[in-house]
This record gives sequence, structure tokens and C-alpha cells, in this order.
Amino acid sequence: MTASAQEAAGYEPDPRRWRALWVTLVAGFMSLLDVSIVVVALPSVQRGLHASPAQVQWVVSGYALAFALALVTAGRLGDALDRRRIFLLALGGFVVFSAACGAAPSITLLVAARLAQGLAAGFMAPQNSALIQQMFRGAERGRAFGFFGATVGISSAVGPLAGGMILALADGAQGWRWIFYVNVPIGILAVLLGRRLLPRTQRSGRGQVDLPGVLLLGLGVLALMFPLVQAGSGGIGRLWWLFPAGAALLVAFARRQRRLVARGTQPLLDPRLFTTVRGYAVGAGVGTLYFVGFSGVWLVFALFYQDGLGFSPLRSGLAVTPFALGSACAAAIAGRLVDRLGRMLTVGGLAAVIVGLGGTAVLLRFAPLGIAPWVAAPALFLGGAGSGCVISPNITMTLRDVPVRMAGAAGGALQTGQRLGAAVGTAALPGLFYLVLGGSDDYRGALVIALGAALAGMAAALALATFDWRRDRRNRQGHGTCPEDVANSPVHARQT
Repeated sequence: MTASAQEAAGYEPDPRRWRALWVTLVAGFMSLLDVSIVVVALPSVQRGLHASPAQVQWVVSGYALAFALALVTAGRLGDALDRRRIFLLALGGFVVFSAACGAAPSITLLVAARLAQGLAAGFMAPQNSALIQQMFRGAERGRAFGFFGATVGISSAVGPLAGGMILALADGAQGWRWIFYVNVPIGILAVLLGRRLLPRTQRSGRGQVDLPGVLLLGLGVLALMFPLVQAGSGGIGRLWWLFPAGAALLVAFARRQRRLVARGTQPLLDPRLFTTVRGYAVGAGVGTLYFVGFSGVWLVFALFYQDGLGFSPLRSGLAVTPFALGSACAAAIAGRLVDRLGRMLTVGGLAAVIVGLGGTAVLLRFAPLGIAPWVAAPALFLGGAGSGCVISPNITMTLRDVPVRMAGAAGGALQTGQRLGAAVGTAALPGLFYLVLGGSDDYRGALVIALGAALAGMAAALALATFDWRRDRRNRQGHGTCPEDVANSPVHARQT
């Protein structure tokens, strides 16, 4: 019996699984929204706490850094112990630290609270995808991952709009605090519902955690991300040596994981995820490359609309809302099509994103400024629809064949790649925007160049996805098998 068949044989649907899913999605939405929602409030935070630009940048970058550092270790702990318990503890911590952010009397305490909040979010995130794999099977799993992927995409896209709305409603010098306070009642409700609805994890007896591996992976990710989060203050040029150091640490981590597998010891991140689980390595690569462009464009749009056109934070958020609407509509549909269309859905989605954002860049470059956001709205909607066909299906195809016992670590590694891609994008694209802008006022030219760089990352993701799609077609034509047959074969089962 294959690994997938064994899991299906012992599976009994939980009648509360769909209600439990919405608890995890709400929590995931909050944690991912907090990556981008704060961006529009940074000027208010800087004025309210008398902070320097470098200090206030850590309100965003410190959260992203702590988030990424926790993911793989948190996923492994969820696999070894109890995903439900870790999820609820992390969600409770996220609520507490959100309140601490809102109440922070100084920039130092705000940054400290944001680091703790990011760490809690990082422990919570991999439990989301792992709980989906635990609660759902077959076509239901594809639908559940469709909702999860929509949550990932929409939370990033609507962050500027949500932040602008909160600042508009909570007017005044201290209005930025409500960006954090709004998490508290929603989070408390999610904790209470989660205690009632979320299933417990059956402990597998593999409770040991590779502590040297945790250290190697954590230091490696920190070394790669730290220069990026310090990019605004010249961190890339000053700390360039951390990039090769981080790569060396990750190589040492990978070698240690292979040795542990060879000895029959449970690794922190099983390397067989990348070598034997169908679609995992390609999906992780596509996700990382896509998030390089996807995450950085929101900062570029905010700079263009607010600094270049003088828009308020709310109006700036409304200008990019068509993308979020397109993403929401497409993601709900894509989750139901992914089993039938497979990687072709991702290929088509990436092509639509490139066309949509490319068209947006051209329209914003040449259309009259007074109507430019309106003229660009259809192109942004097309780009959002394409994004909804990328993030959600890619998560589904990357994780659907992962054994449940490895689900947390697999989800954590996938999201670590996405966070690294996002860190590259959010550091490189605004930096390129300012570099082109220089001492001039050519905001349109700077926007076009920055969006062109984002599209380059998306084009690389498209090339990888196209390669995988064509390989699938050759396999079907040559052997009469589909990817799911390969994933569920006896050889695959023995390897995983």
C-alpha cells in the first residue's frame, strides 16, 4: 500500500473541519497582513515616536526577519508534538504582542514587540498548512489549499488599503496604534474558536528536534536576510560578506540533514522532500521567485502614489485594490481547477500577472496623471487574477503529496523561501526606485524601471513553471501516467 493510500485508509473526516479551517485562515490572514499593513503607517509612527528612518524601518523588517527565522523549526515542532497546541500558543502570543505594539511608548519597545510578534507569527504559519493536510484529503484538500492560497495572496495585496482605512478612521497622531490593536479582538475570538474546533495531532513518537540543525538553519537564514532588511541604510554594501557566509551555513545544514537521514535519525527538514516528493522542489522555487516581484511592488506603488502623486494612504490603497479583487475572484476558482489543469494553471497565471503588471506600468507611464489610476485598473485586475492562479495552485501542488508526518516542516520550508523572496523584493525594488529617481522628479520613469525588475523575477518563475509543465506532458505522452500516479507509485512511497 502506498504512503498516500495508508494515510487515506486511516482518515476519518472531522465534521468540524471546514469551520476549523476558517479559524486557521483568519489567523493566517492577520499574521501575513501585518507584513504589509504597517508600511502606510511608517510616517505616522516616525512622527509619533520621534524615531529616525533607520529605526522605523525595523518596524517592518524586524517582523519579517523574526517571521522567517521561526518557520522551519516551528513546523518540525508541530510535526513532532501537537500542531493544535503550538498554533493556539502562537496565536495567543501574537495577540499579546500586537497589544504591546499598540501600547509601545518608544520606538525601541515597538521594535522589540514587533520582533516578538513576528516570532509568534512564524510559529503559527506552518501549522496552518499542516492542519489542512491533517484535516482534508483528496479533492477537499485542493479546495482547502485554494482558500489558503487566496488568503496568502489577498492579505499581501490588501495591506496598504487596510492600513489606509484604519488611519483614516483613527485620525490623529496616535491613530497608527489601531493598526496593531485591531488584531486583539479578532485574535481572542480565533483562540476561543480554535480551542473548540481544531483537531489534536497524533504524536508519532519522533519528538526529538535537531538542535544543531536549528542553529545552522537559523544562522544561515539570518545571514541572508539581515543585509536585505538593512538595505535602506546601506546594509547590502556594508554587510555583503554575510551572503556567502549564509550560503555556507545552509550548505552545512543540508549536509547534516542528509547524514541524519542516512543514520535513520529524524532530521529538522527531510531532504527527501526536495528529491522524492513530486512537485515540492519546483513549487518551492516558483514560490520564492514569484514573491521577489510580488512583495516588492506594493512598496513601489505606495511610493509612487503617495510621494509622486500626493495621494493619502487610503487613496493609495484604493488605487491598487483592483489587484486584490482580481486575486480574490481567481483564487477561489483556481482551487477547484488545480487537480484538472495542474501546472498549466500556474503557467497561465504567471503569464497573466506579467501582462497585467506590464500593462499597468505602460499605462501609468503615459496616461494623464489625473486619470492614470482609473485607466490602469483593468490591467491591475488582470494581474491580480493571474496572481490568484499562481499562489493558491502552487501551494496546493507543492504540498499535496507531502506525507502528513512531514507537513509542518514542509510548509515551514515553503514559506521560508517565500519570505526570503519577499525580503529580496522589498529591499531591491524600492532601492531601485530611489536610484532611478535620484534628484529628479521622474516618478513615472522610476516606477517603470522598478516594475520591470519585478517582472524579471516573475519571468524566472514562469520559465521554471513552464519547464515543469512540459516535463509533465512528456511523462504523460511517454508513459501514459499523470503526476499523481508518479507521486503515489510504490517507489515514491518507499522513498517518502
